[in-house]
Amino acid sequence: QVQLAESGGGLVQAGGSLRLSCAASGGTFSNYAMGWFRQAPGKEREFVAAISWSGIGTLYADSVKGRCTISRDNAKNTMYLQMNSLKPEDTAVYYCARSRGGYYSGGASPEYGMDYWGKGTLVTVSS
Repeated sequence: QVQLAESGGGLVQAGGSLRLSCAASGGTFSNYAMGWFRQAPGKEREFVAAISWSGIGTLYADSVKGRCTISRDNAKNTMYLQMNSLKPEDTAVYYCARSRGGYYSGGASPEYGMDYWGKGTLVTVSS
């Protein structure tokens, strides 16, 4: 049984930084692409970033490009999201998810192919 557990959320002032972690257990972590998604209050969940099985391929939403870096450590079964220059509009519950394959296949349907999800970690950015 695959389980994903996010951590690292919290309250931060605008302009600050946070690093989120997603620890995976069960399955073979290094075989699968992973992604970060977020859901702000009153809004639908949206794509943030994804990373291929090897960590070489990455993809970012325009809203976070240049401010966030996704990475993974396959030896530790852990994925990360380094978030810098945080804005109040980054306030959301952040979820990690695992893809069914080695490469992210979202596109027009961002959650397509993501088969396991964590419970989320709350990030609050104060102005």
